[in-house]
Amino acid sequence: MDLVSEIYAVTADFPKNEQFGLTAQLRRAAVSVASNIAEGCARGGTKELLYFLNVASGSLSEIDTQVEIAHRLGYLADVETLRKRIDGVFAMLVALIAALKRKT
Repeated sequence: MDLVSEIYAVTADFPKNEQFGLTAQLRRAAVSVASNIAEGCARGGTKELLYFLNVASGSLSEIDTQVEIAHRLGYLADVETLRKRIDGVFAMLVALIAALKRKT
């Protein structure tokens, strides 16, 4: 959820011509991470949870790529804090996926 808030905050300063481009893509991907984790947790079993955690991981990879694109285009000057947040969420997802796989 913190990542979603950060993405919304940093994209608020993107150029208006990116409103339906990179801004929307980043926001959708961030919401997708949180939403897929929530949906997976609400499902009945470990197999379903793992599926949704992997989808969330894919969305997180999209965010990582899109942040790099935004940085290269000059929309994000300082990306280190955001990259640390992305890396932290990714580490938690990987650890949870690994723990669930060991369980099954």
